[in-house]
Amino acid sequence: MPKMKTRKAAAKRYSVTGSGKVRYKKQGLRHILTKKTTKRKRSLRHTGVLSDAEAKKVKVLMPYEF
Repeated sequence: MPKMKTRKAAAKRYSVTGSGKVRYKKQGLRHILTKKTTKRKRSLRHTGVLSDAEAKKVKVLMPYEF
């Protein structure tokens, strides 16, 4: 049986921590930054962690990352 293919779009957007949690880059920090508050932009810099339900969906897209 051939190897399963990794969805490259998902591999570029998500990364897996050592404990198995799925990290992602938060959206909203690309343009139209003047109207956003400094506090909001600072919180958007940090990576987010997916919930367990969402992480299960990502695991299907990236079979060899977990």
